[in-house]
Amino acid sequence: MADFKTCSIDYFPENILIDILSYLSVRELVRSGRVCKRWRRLIKDQRLWRAVDLTEWKGVTSRTLWVLLRQYLGSGLRCLWLRGLLLSVRAGAFLSESWLQALASRCPRLRRLSLLHADLRSLRSCLLMPHTLQVLELRGCELPPGFFAQDASPLSCVGGDAGTNAGSRAGGGARAGKGSTPGPPARVAIETLVLENVPSFTDQHLQSLSSWEGLRRLELRDVIRVTAAGLRGCSARAEAAAPREGRDAAAGLSGLRALELGNSGRPGSQTQIASLGLDEGWAGLEELTLGGREVGPGLLCVSRLRDLQRLRLRGCPLSEMQVLRSCKGLRGLRWIEFCEVTFQGQQRKQQQEEEEEEEEEEQEQGRGEGDEGKDEKENPMPTLRRSLAALLPRCTLVFTRCSVTVPAD
Repeated sequence: MADFKTCSIDYFPENILIDILSYLSVRELVRSGRVCKRWRRLIKDQRLWRAVDLTEWKGVTSRTLWVLLRQYLGSGLRCLWLRGLLLSVRAGAFLSESWLQALASRCPRLRRLSLLHADLRSLRSCLLMPHTLQVLELRGCELPPGFFAQDASPLSCVGGDAGTNAGSRAGGGARAGKGSTPGPPARVAIETLVLENVPSFTDQHLQSLSSWEGLRRLELRDVIRVTAAGLRGCSARAEAAAPREGRDAAAGLSGLRALELGNSGRPGSQTQIASLGLDEGWAGLEELTLGGREVGPGLLCVSRLRDLQRLRLRGCPLSEMQVLRSCKGLRGLRWIEFCEVTFQGQQRKQQQEEEEEEEEEEQEQGRGEGDEGKDEKENPMPTLRRSLAALLPRCTLVFTRCSVTVPAD
């Protein structure tokens, strides 16, 4: 009993203590490291620094980033979220080239980097980002004109030996002169690029992404300066259509497999409807997401995407005729999701409704157990479901928080 009374947290195994400390935020972890030497050693365990979110820590400056990088961040870091100073009173340079080089050297397993309200105009190119990145998210950021270009200027591959780079700068130009051979040009290995509310992103940036051979997924939300002509110029044409247009079949974003276009109703986000650039097709595009005002006009061009397998429509008003016309030629569709869509219903005669109910019962019997027991909320448009089931028998339909509006007259 005496031993039980004197038991304290110091008797806990380190694995349990690390699990408890994992629930703390980054700022709380740094403060907990000042308790004692044992806690300071536990706080530096890389299991606590696999996913670091600094967006909720107000007042983070470049000096804070250097302290975190030198004392805590290491080989265990996988994901990093940062909030810049673009909307702060202390607006200024937040990410420097030297810090990015040190980040790539100390964190060789970093896969995901998310920047919020960061001013990147002081960076020369995206090649300064760690070469191990697979996902790059930019939200509310400012970009320089040639940020995504890979052949703008020869840059050393970020992620090499940071000490060598520092030593070459400290040693002057004697060692950098004779006998130095330029290394292989750095290439972007990013597979997923997310741009949300980035007003400086233009058609020129979009064209620069054509040199990203590994890009597989592109999400553009509230990007008001991307036009239909810019999207059309980057689309991957089929081999038969490319020679007629005087361009290479492999030009454009030929490796892209998933594309998202949409806006959330922000002021100015309705000036361009970039989804109209899909009217000439996109070879190899398998997944498409349209949201906001992009959906209605974009559906007229979806029928040209012969390789499309997954289609997601969200936050828009649609009619049954629009959906059927767009999906008529897409025999390869396997998944259609309607998320927060407002369907425009039509009044029908009682006799026609009875005939449709009989057809619905016959088709539900042969559709399988997956569609049994669906209520009205999960199936707001029974006529659309029947028509799509007959048009695309191998396609799965999903309705999420959808509604129907019926005209009064």
